[in-house]
Amino acid sequence: MKAILQRVSQASVVVDSRAVGAIGSGWLVLLGIHKTDSEADADFLAQKMVHLRAFNDSEGKMNLGLTDVGGQLLVVSNFTLYGDCRKGRRPSFEGAAGYEEGRNLYDYFCRALTALGFEPQTGIYGADMKVSLTNDGPVTLILDSHHR
Repeated sequence: MKAILQRVSQASVVVDSRAVGAIGSGWLVLLGIHKTDSEADADFLAQKMVHLRAFNDSEGKMNLGLTDVGGQLLVVSNFTLYGDCRKGRRPSFEGAAGYEEGRNLYDYFCRALTALGFEPQTGIYGADMKVSLTNDGPVTLILDSHHR
């Protein structure tokens, strides 16, 4: 499972001209699910991202976690994180989880965040989404449950 974390001052996602999720300060999470991923991968990423100290303290140092700053989460599914561009000119998405398997793990991941005390906003799994954000920093980090 891969997550691209973008520290934001605000982010939102729109589907069919309707806002479906929005946050203030926190993480915009682009979540990719691999066909071999499990609930253990989701648990690892959820724990890692909520405790990651990448928010500024009073001295401007990245020393605070999401809980410390009262941050929020917007989780957007993104199968293209498993796009393989090594051959040809068109990406292959063979590594990405199938729709049902991916959706189940996406839902599980969001429940894992809820169990950690967060109420994540979400996009709509599998939909064509328009994501807007104001990157804070910019700070963009990549988490991969396969690289523990």
